[in-house]
Amino acid sequence: MRALCWHGKQDIRCDTVPDPKIEDPRDAIIKVSSCAICGSDLHLFDGFMPGMESGDILGHEFMGEVMEVGSENKKLKVGDRVVVPFTICCGECDQCRRGNFSVCERSNRNKDVADKLFGHTTAGLYGYTHLTGGYAGGQAEYVRVPYADVTPVKVPNSLSDEQVLFLSDILPTGWQAAVQCDIEPTDTVAVWGCGPVGQFAIRSAVLLGAKQVIAIDNVPERLAMAKAGGAITINFDEESTVERLNDLTFGKGPEKCIDAVGMEAHASATVDSMYDRAKQAVMLESDRPHVLREMMYVCRPAGVLSVPGVYGGLIDKVPFGMFMNKGLTMRTGQTHVNRWTDDLLRRIEEGQIDPSFVITHTVGLKQGPEMYKTFRDKQDGCIKVVLKP
Repeated sequence: MRALCWHGKQDIRCDTVPDPKIEDPRDAIIKVSSCAICGSDLHLFDGFMPGMESGDILGHEFMGEVMEVGSENKKLKVGDRVVVPFTICCGECDQCRRGNFSVCERSNRNKDVADKLFGHTTAGLYGYTHLTGGYAGGQAEYVRVPYADVTPVKVPNSLSDEQVLFLSDILPTGWQAAVQCDIEPTDTVAVWGCGPVGQFAIRSAVLLGAKQVIAIDNVPERLAMAKAGGAITINFDEESTVERLNDLTFGKGPEKCIDAVGMEAHASATVDSMYDRAKQAVMLESDRPHVLREMMYVCRPAGVLSVPGVYGGLIDKVPFGMFMNKGLTMRTGQTHVNRWTDDLLRRIEEGQIDPSFVITHTVGLKQGPEMYKTFRDKQDGCIKVVLKP
């Protein structure tokens, strides 16, 4: 079969690789009908995430048709149409029973390595380094889905791939980011980053009833999409984010702040972002936390910081004294996808949200390698890429 494989920094190829096989009685094999390139994949593309090996199959946003099921899989049958959440979970461990699916205790095949790095393991992820299990990803014609009697979400034929594909990651990720803010009708919610996750965080905050939602980015087409979704926009290349946020909140700052940027925050004219670039260049820091610092500074005391943006390692000069003395709360983590999918699928069916609005490019799998660069560099108005294997 064909699959997009990682061969090193900024080296993605469409290779011919062996077809996946059933390895466990709970498995299923899925023929992929649609998959996508996620902003998190760009951290692999740019070489910022450790644990990748040449030939690893990428991709954690995918859906398709069930082609084969293991002998103990009673949930699925051949021909079912499913979306597959990117967090692999067993459904049986203590964390899964609590609904904390992204920190499943059993699905990371390289648990010992993760235990040493993080103190305790997190869940296995598709196509996302050997620190999270080294599972083959979904930017391929076929995928082996472990614990397939738990995670896949059956979807009706009445909805298109484009309407349901993002149940795999970015829709529940944006939703969880907003839910973690405990939004009240009097709240101002500020969202840093108007990429795909930021777009869904914005629309989720609107759906959850925020008084006003403010979107921060410097890409005109992203800001236009955020404005269409109900946000007030700030272009940080044209005005001060801190001053505008204070103006919009009568000097008090937003109650809730969402970091939908993560480890690769763009360098701006600020001293701290230039500091991060310099330290990262000489490998003294792995992530660029400019957005985290800015959120801590501008957030109203007793506010909440929600962080769906991916961080990979060590950050420097984070003002923890400011964070503590203002009484801020921070909520983070990979998405507990299956916690949200029933509700979000219902909202899609009822027309409350149509996730397809975020798609700007649809191409074949062979064009995937060039689309990584187009997406990373925000060329051609690119906000979200869907691949059709």
